[in-house]
Amino acid sequence: MLLEGSVEEIIFRNDGNGYTVFYFEHSDQHSVCVGKFIQISEGAHLKLEGNFITNPKYGEQFQVESFETLYPTSKEGIRKYLGSGLIKGVGPVTAKAIVDVFKENTLNIIEFAPLELTKVKGISERKAEMIGEAFRELKHLQNTVIFLQGYGMTVNMAIKIYEVYQNNTIEIIKENPYKLIEDVEGIGFATADKIARSLGLDTHSEFRIRAGILYTLTDASEKNGHTYLPKDELFKSVSSLLDIEENQSFNKVLEDLIFDKFVINTFIFPHDAVMLSKFYYYEKSVAEKLALLCCSLVNTELNVDAEITHFEELNKIKFHPDQKKAIINAINSGVSIITGGPGTGKTTIVKCIISLLEAQRKKILLTAPTGRAAKKLSEATERDAKTIHRALQVDFKSKRFVFNEQNPLPYNVIIVDEVSMVDVSLMCNLLKAVARDTKLIFVGDKDQLPSVGAGNVLEDMLASEVISVSELTQIYRQSEKSLIISNAHKINDGEMPEIDNKSQDFFFESKVELEDIKNSIVEMVTTRIPKFIGIDSVKIQVLAPLKAGICGIENLNKELQAKLNPPKKFRNEVIVGQTIFREGDKIMQTANNYDIEWTRQVGLYTENGAGVFNGDIGYIHSINNQTGEVVIWFEDGRESTYPRTELSQLSLAYAITIHKSQGSEFDVVIIPAIAGPSLILNRNLIYTAVTRAKKMVVIVGEKKNLKRMINNKFILKRHTALKKFLQDAYKKAQILFN
Repeated sequence: MLLEGSVEEIIFRNDGNGYTVFYFEHSDQHSVCVGKFIQISEGAHLKLEGNFITNPKYGEQFQVESFETLYPTSKEGIRKYLGSGLIKGVGPVTAKAIVDVFKENTLNIIEFAPLELTKVKGISERKAEMIGEAFRELKHLQNTVIFLQGYGMTVNMAIKIYEVYQNNTIEIIKENPYKLIEDVEGIGFATADKIARSLGLDTHSEFRIRAGILYTLTDASEKNGHTYLPKDELFKSVSSLLDIEENQSFNKVLEDLIFDKFVINTFIFPHDAVMLSKFYYYEKSVAEKLALLCCSLVNTELNVDAEITHFEELNKIKFHPDQKKAIINAINSGVSIITGGPGTGKTTIVKCIISLLEAQRKKILLTAPTGRAAKKLSEATERDAKTIHRALQVDFKSKRFVFNEQNPLPYNVIIVDEVSMVDVSLMCNLLKAVARDTKLIFVGDKDQLPSVGAGNVLEDMLASEVISVSELTQIYRQSEKSLIISNAHKINDGEMPEIDNKSQDFFFESKVELEDIKNSIVEMVTTRIPKFIGIDSVKIQVLAPLKAGICGIENLNKELQAKLNPPKKFRNEVIVGQTIFREGDKIMQTANNYDIEWTRQVGLYTENGAGVFNGDIGYIHSINNQTGEVVIWFEDGRESTYPRTELSQLSLAYAITIHKSQGSEFDVVIIPAIAGPSLILNRNLIYTAVTRAKKMVVIVGEKKNLKRMINNKFILKRHTALKKFLQDAYKKAQILFN
């Protein structure tokens, strides 16, 4: 159905997503219309396409599906349109003055001969040009949004695309819609391909093959952590994605991508490897810096036996020979790794290393990948610990790291905890900021899940055999009635944990039906466990293997939100996609965002910064219903205001995936033991989940599913180049320093 008329009055407007409610006058009738508009003003003439619907609360409304701006032709309509504030520099008074001079020809003058506006008193040449430019810009923007909405784009995404290409948006997209994948974050292959098909582009076009190759490499890094793909595997995946047979164009397009420096083709035994250029340089840079640091330390062995003995006496402990060896290796190596499972004494060793290095007057940085991991390290060592991002400092204006090759970190020693979580991009940025005479000590558990981001840094460093490694296997920290640590090691060894419910911190509740598992988890979080051990529900974390399904995090979050933070009259909320965010909700940031600014109160001072990162957990403090802005209080004290356009990077966090829990510790962890794909539900996953708990683990489900996970040793092998690059770089560094 089509309606043509003018906007009489705007009742509600959300500038964040363009959602607008307004009275519309058409054919001597008045209707309430609702829809999303990039720009809209009272007096605007529009052609609307949509249907009348009946809203249970507000009655009959016209739901706008698409629209076209029809510029007003009458003097009064033009005056009202110009004076609405849409065009910068033109208010009601200026609008009237312009229309009084140019009458019905006003808009043509503004668009095609703006210098004529100088005939109006008070308008200079500069202002006239600015008014003309603003009008043309607005027209381009409106036309672009209308064009993109025809391909299913949201208003927010259309604006995002327009900000990249400006007035050339339509021309660029018509010529090569696949360029969107390279230039606009959030545009995937399916969206670009849909536009291309609609425009009639050849399915065998080089544009499409180029986009398919880049998308496949990017998708492989984001979903499976690969930094390269074997060439034959890449071509096979691209052929499947494009639904075309492999042909000569593949090699030609790949050669063009190599020439344009988008990808690198190299040999990583036994593969002819194709890498996105950024991952090639990440892994090369990491390898070269690690090799340099390994070889640059003066070859002197410090005897610290007396200092270790003194530390033992002060702390009333006795180190195992393996622990003592780990301490000595760390003190005497340029780069060292300490790895071991829970309870093997990693933290005690780190405390001893810190004590010995402080006695040598070394300046030490303690760091970890996430805020929770940094907080845990700080509490364990009784010293300040920072996230890697915070240590590197994101510049408030440039959004780049303050510490880099030109401005290295001012420390003699850097200790990185939970290193298994560090992806190759973050490791690259950290090492760039490390001075040549700095000692690096990496601490982590090699049996944890690999990083969420691309790369396999810890495993590749261990496999390279060029870095000093201390592996701890002996369990020391274990109270008589605690089973968390011993059960974690049983799981890691492929054995079923003790689940007779006789301990005080490790429980199994047998449930068969998914609905029963879900209900039991919700009841445990909301009532049973808080009553049992006197703990607040917010300190209980549900860790689920999967996102979808009855016991996936999406459904569990809805169920837990309904119980822990239900809707109330004065509790504001905002809908983003299929998720309702409500004031008081526990949330998680799901992507690195270097642009979001934050403040933090530190004593009497206010610290300002920029950047929130994947895995950061916080709570929604307030929601502005008019603008859609959301204020988040993060657990580390930062406060950030999110514009409506950035809310898609948040998710509810009453339940999170086990992958997202890496590096964190929670008082109580609840894990559903359900059936699912063997590619995901493996020993590595359940081991990681169990080791996240400090005080209690509860597993709910079937024993056979738990056993199946423990017996499943499958781990998807990541294609990464760091091991080879590190071995090659180490050989060169040895020659340099010998």
